[in-house]
Amino acid sequence: MAALPQYSYIFGIAIVFAFLDAWNIGANDVANSFATSVSSRSLTMLQAMTIGAIMEFSGAVLAGSRVAGTIKSGIIAVDSFEGKPSVLMLGMLCALIGSSVFLTCATKIGLPVSTTHCIIGGIIGVGFATVGPNGVDWSWEGVSQVFAAWFIAPMISASFGAILFLLTKFTVLKAKNPLMRGMMSIPIYFAITSGILTMLIVWKGAASLNLDDWGTAPTAGTIFGVAGGVALLAGLFIVPYTYVRLIKEDWRLKPWDAVKGPFLLRRDQAPPIPEGVELVPDYYRGHRTKEELEQHGAAAVATPPSDEETTHPAEKGLAVVPLAPTSSIESMSAETPAPIQGKWWEPRNLWKSTVWFFFRGVMKDVVSAQTSNKRPTFIERILVGKNLEKKHAIVTRYDNRVEHLYSILQVMTAATASFVHGANDISNAMGPLSAVYQVWTTNNVSSKSEVPLWILAFGGGSIALGLWTYGYKLMQNLGNRITLHSPIRGFCMELGAAITVVLATRLALPVSTTQCIIGATVGVGLCSGEIKAVNWRVVCWSYFAWFVTLPSTAIIAGSIMAFTINAPQWTRPE
Repeated sequence: MAALPQYSYIFGIAIVFAFLDAWNIGANDVANSFATSVSSRSLTMLQAMTIGAIMEFSGAVLAGSRVAGTIKSGIIAVDSFEGKPSVLMLGMLCALIGSSVFLTCATKIGLPVSTTHCIIGGIIGVGFATVGPNGVDWSWEGVSQVFAAWFIAPMISASFGAILFLLTKFTVLKAKNPLMRGMMSIPIYFAITSGILTMLIVWKGAASLNLDDWGTAPTAGTIFGVAGGVALLAGLFIVPYTYVRLIKEDWRLKPWDAVKGPFLLRRDQAPPIPEGVELVPDYYRGHRTKEELEQHGAAAVATPPSDEETTHPAEKGLAVVPLAPTSSIESMSAETPAPIQGKWWEPRNLWKSTVWFFFRGVMKDVVSAQTSNKRPTFIERILVGKNLEKKHAIVTRYDNRVEHLYSILQVMTAATASFVHGANDISNAMGPLSAVYQVWTTNNVSSKSEVPLWILAFGGGSIALGLWTYGYKLMQNLGNRITLHSPIRGFCMELGAAITVVLATRLALPVSTTQCIIGATVGVGLCSGEIKAVNWRVVCWSYFAWFVTLPSTAIIAGSIMAFTINAPQWTRPE
């Protein structure tokens, strides 16, 4: 029974905007976990969205904060609202409105922003409108951490990403036999990635387990035990599979053959690879090298361009390159549902409309959109700029067979990053909602409150839905539009970002997963040895978005709050 039934409408509206905020978190932040995997062709869009939806929901429910601060990061003191708890309800609603409105606009134009800083900005605006600027915690424990995170998070994740890539480059890629060296490194990297995921679960505590009282020894034993177990499984099943597939060139292998483990080594020699069958995908397909660019330029000079060629979008905006025909799997993931004839609400079209709504977002060909022949939009010209093809040509290409090894690892790193994101960012939308729920049911305010499991599940489902339906929008603007991606580079980017987020979660720092993945992408991109390998226009626009996020959401939330609490009391006419 609600303690404040007269304010049930505030609770109802808060649920709506909490859903919108969480939906936008999924739609905007999905690129943080899977843009690199899709851009490097390690995963198709459908595969990435399926894994992402499961991991985002699992992270939110299993590792989301069950005892969370209702006021995100202690930005404002709840003591000021003890006499009027309903004002706190209204304030958290306004914070959700400010965050969700700004996030919706940013997601629509494809601008990567920090969803963490969105809700913090909204709470700051509410603080200004209620308790004044002196009531906002500007210390390191409050807002100062947010400002510092703009610089600390990208730098740390860039360092981790660069270190991982350089370590892989000089121990694997530069070895005499990089393929064999790469297979030897697989169990090690699987152990590192699984250990990071275990750290998050143990340190934060799962909702269904009482892990708060664990000591150092059980915690360390669990982390190293899981990492060692996963490394053993990788050595028993993944290594034999990749050896037979890549060294013995057995093109007949199916993914489920991996369960045979060491028995695969006794497999007979495969016949020659038939024409048209690829042993591994060409992960650099559609991206020209320097030599190919020079040859293309010479051919263009020798042959006068036609009228259509003079209006090529490469001369009007993005530098693009036509892609070769996609593989069957990629073609399946890029197919869009059949167009609907007539009105969508007609009974004969209801099923087609439902399919279109739920699968349109996962059938997008993101890689082709990043290097498309279509005329770029005005927003794309501003955000991405020109000469993208030349930036890709700078990046060194490696053996596709070695790259394929890390495509397997990238699936795990992407899933880990997605799980971490669901656990770390669920409080952005559900923290304020839990504050509203607490006041509505108890008529009391508290800086800490028990977050009901249904709120975590509601938030996790909303994030997964946003990822599934509209996540492609941000994925198009990241990935290859910052620097050329491949499975090796994408693996280092994702693992570097995941390490940063896990450390920040442990230290209770409000870092943004957007900042972490972009920082790691830049760090790996700079390892090419040339600063021009990174598209700094996208990076600068991302930084600009981070800076305007906090004041924008603060203005929206603060204005709504100020107008509401200061509005005159009207009466109905008799």
